Amino acid sequence: MHIEQIYTGCLAEAAYYIESDGEAVVIDPLRETEPYLELAQKRNAKIKYVFETHFHADFVSGHIDLASITGAKLIFGPNAKPGYASYVAEDNEAFQFGKLEVRVLHTPGHTMESTTYLLKDESGKDHAIFTGDTLFIGDVGRPDLAVKSDLTQEQLAGILYDSLRNKILTLDDDVIVYPGHGAGSQCGKNMSKETDSTIGQQRKLNYALQPMTREQFIEVVTDGLSAPPAYFAENARINREGYDNIHEVMNRNLNPLTVEQFEQKVKSGAFVLDTRDSDDFEKEFVKGSLNIGLRGQYAVWVGSLIPFNAKVILVTKPGDEKESILRLARVGYENVAGYLDGGVESWKKAGKETDAVKSINVADISGWVEKGYEILDVRRNSEVEAEHVEGARNISLIDLNDQLDQLKKDDKLIVHCAGGYRSMIASSILKANGINNIVNLYGGFDGIKKSDGFKLVAGKCATTKFNEKLEKILN
Repeated sequence: MHIEQIYTGCLAEAAYYIESDGEAVVIDPLRETEPYLELAQKRNAKIKYVFETHFHADFVSGHIDLASITGAKLIFGPNAKPGYASYVAEDNEAFQFGKLEVRVLHTPGHTMESTTYLLKDESGKDHAIFTGDTLFIGDVGRPDLAVKSDLTQEQLAGILYDSLRNKILTLDDDVIVYPGHGAGSQCGKNMSKETDSTIGQQRKLNYALQPMTREQFIEVVTDGLSAPPAYFAENARINREGYDNIHEVMNRNLNPLTVEQFEQKVKSGAFVLDTRDSDDFEKEFVKGSLNIGLRGQYAVWVGSLIPFNAKVILVTKPGDEKESILRLARVGYENVAGYLDGGVESWKKAGKETDAVKSINVADISGWVEKGYEILDVRRNSEVEAEHVEGARNISLIDLNDQLDQLKKDDKLIVHCAGGYRSMIASSILKANGINNIVNLYGGFDGIKKSDGFKLVAGKCATTKFNEKLEKILN
């Protein structure tokens, strides 16, 4: 038996390759098929089944392409209604490959088709569960993404309670738990950085699996849910209805543009996305472009800040064009009209207008404050509540586009986040909207905390507040 977790950090997503006796299955593959095909070829195995735990909202799965290329049978759990050829299994149905068996455990609640797959070893013993977004390490799936006119998030939470108690917690403590996501995903609110565990560990440590009534569970699981990114609903629809082959998408979008062609698309309203690292972006960039660097949570921030159907044109570091487009396709952004051939250097050589962002170190802040600059903290509200510089203004990055009316064109701002990635995104948004008197802070709040001279206001972090509320509910 061979189990391999294929973890993608920028999406905090885990896919799984399981193999026995020359036959393999893949669970929740990402959009590109090459990693799974190459792994099977390397190990001289044939992919027999592709299992989907549910219609994912945070990424576009590669299940359709992978099943088509390999001839594997594509499997969903009960209640799924995909708009393409696939097999919808019954609860407790078993699938054999090699000397192993995968058994279907229908575990609705996150979505109504959500399914956990139980892997039995060569002797028939329960070995591991692949839980998708039903059970995470330290958390459970949020119950608000599949809300419809006939189901509220409270009703879905109640259904999830039943699934966890009746299907998951009946398993032995030594059964391994392999979730669909880890810390950083917006599919839960309290996920651990660990990417696997056991039933026994989760029975002890996961707040949602502690002894409580159905009503108490509903209250704690629905407490503190932030609004999901707008692209979630679109991704769930794509995964349910189907999509174009990834190679067709790449061929269509991987389109080099001359400076003249690029400029014409800018004038026609295309959204300019610069995927370079912030250190490169700040020096010089196409005026009006948005910087979301590939080295951070690129896809998540694209989905949070760029309208889903926007026509996108790219400026990248030479050689990063393909990766920039592929990672857009992972979250359903396929309307890419091309990239600037030669990057920002070709733009400069053509004499076109560029812009820049000035960045400063923590030691420089007091001098800029004396010039009339105020601190703009673009971290999440929960981060700011835990600790922030006294007197700083807070507009979370995810809310910045909607709250630009709170700022004036002549405002003077020192922009910071936790480490610097989000503050450069925010700086590019401010610049694109004519707010030019800004400086970006290297090192962010992490640097501020290590320095003297700032009065920090401390409060209870979101985790502390949640734990206090949980204790109150359960007592």
